[in-house]
Amino acid sequence: MTTLDCRAHKCPHPVVETRKLLLASPGTPLTVLVGDETARENVSRLARSQGYQVEATPSEGGFTLQLSPGTAPASTVADAPAAGKTVAFITADTLGDGNEELGRILMKNFIFTLAELDAPPDTLLFANAGVKLTTEGSEVLEALEKIACMGSDIASCGLCLEFYQLKDKLAAGRATNMLDIVETLQKAGRVIRP
Repeated sequence: MTTLDCRAHKCPHPVVETRKLLLASPGTPLTVLVGDETARENVSRLARSQGYQVEATPSEGGFTLQLSPGTAPASTVADAPAAGKTVAFITADTLGDGNEELGRILMKNFIFTLAELDAPPDTLLFANAGVKLTTEGSEVLEALEKIACMGSDIASCGLCLEFYQLKDKLAAGRATNMLDIVETLQKAGRVIRP
């Protein structure tokens, strides 16, 4: 049986890594070690959604999760996918309202998680303070490069880059304009607004 040790990592890392193993070896038992209650809950929910039974026990440094293949959950009838591309419209370098430090951590996790999806959004549009994520010194440049290599178009508002004096520091994707942003959003089948 494979053991995945994620005790030193916070979410979303344990969920992303568990998902990778479940998809790589469906129907195979897996032991996952997590360091906190949040990771225990999130990994358990993921495993159950994939048809696994979960036995969680407290252990040194957190929890041990025994994931055993069970019966696949009954499929639900989903709505037809939206016609058109999926566009992520990111207008800040933080996610949500409240504590700014937490918001930066959440946005970083959001971008890292997008990079781990089998199919990331077709286009990532960055405007206002969101352009700071695509410029030199950003902690998410490696993740954005990975997303771009998967075929996603990454575009940052040129006016916003100028406003923040970052036009010469663009490091991921291309500069664009408001007409392109509006047309891309108008034609999108689905828009993600973190």
